[in-house]
Amino acid sequence: MRRIALIATAVLVPVVVALAVLVNVVGGSGAGNGDTGGSAAQIEGSTPPGREELPVLPVEVPPVTPEADASCPALMSTLPLELSGEPSRRVQSDSPYAYAWGDPAIVLLCGVDRPAGYVAGVSAIQINGVQWYVDTDDPDTTVWTTVDRPVYVQVSLPASVDSAPVTALTTQIAQALPYREPEPGP
Repeated sequence: MRRIALIATAVLVPVVVALAVLVNVVGGSGAGNGDTGGSAAQIEGSTPPGREELPVLPVEVPPVTPEADASCPALMSTLPLELSGEPSRRVQSDSPYAYAWGDPAIVLLCGVDRPAGYVAGVSAIQINGVQWYVDTDDPDTTVWTTVDRPVYVQVSLPASVDSAPVTALTTQIAQALPYREPEPGP
């Protein structure tokens, strides 16, 4: 059963990614798409007119490591106020390296542990020069984790959301965090 799920993921995820890229290209890009600009410090008071402010989202995070303190601030300062049309929202966590958008929430965590399923022989998906391990074990959430940066960055998406938010975030991740050779587990 797990083998079937892995094969399905290996086939479906690239198709979804290709469709998301196609929609972004055909649909246009630029200032109107809401996927760029802004920073975490600007969240409060940034609710657009006509939109209700989303409640604070409690987010569980791993302990902050020295590697996260060295790398994550560069990424966090570049995150957009809107992601795929979803407004950012405040988070409550024990780490400054958590960020969220929308409801149901899209959650980014910088400085997480290597995914348990990312082992030798498991393939990664490359989007705009960033390699991602995709975990679809939870039927409600798809978890994308970068595997080629100095720290692991995790983006959790509701299962109903396609890969467009991940695709949009790859630019900030690639610019803020330098490439590092992936190190799958044993």
